[in-house]
Amino acid sequence: MQDLHDEEFEKTNCLNCANCCKTTGPLFTEKDIIRISKFLKMKPQVFIDTYLQIDEDKDYVLQQVPCTFLLPDNTCLIYEQRPKACAEFPHTNRKKFHQITNLTQKNVAICPAAYNIVEKMQEKIK
Repeated sequence: MQDLHDEEFEKTNCLNCANCCKTTGPLFTEKDIIRISKFLKMKPQVFIDTYLQIDEDKDYVLQQVPCTFLLPDNTCLIYEQRPKACAEFPHTNRKKFHQITNLTQKNVAICPAAYNIVEKMQEKIK
């Protein structure tokens, strides 16, 4: 999977798409919240109150999509401080990739790179 992931992202420019930022929101860990709020010069609780809500799984997620931090040119206002979930998206280079099948199915539907990686993986299996 790592080779397929690396090969795909050598030719894929996420700024051409940004569909992940336009259609879904990441989970925010406590570390993400502290790091991003510091970057934005906000107290963590103010950051939470301004941008986040708690979902049905009791996780912090964005109040709305597209992502508040997505700029018109598809760059990210907080790119260097972005949530771990954003940095790891589409999760196609995970060591235990086989354990996230449900997540991968969702990501294939929104991420052309993830789709290409899974298609190539299926070709190799055949």
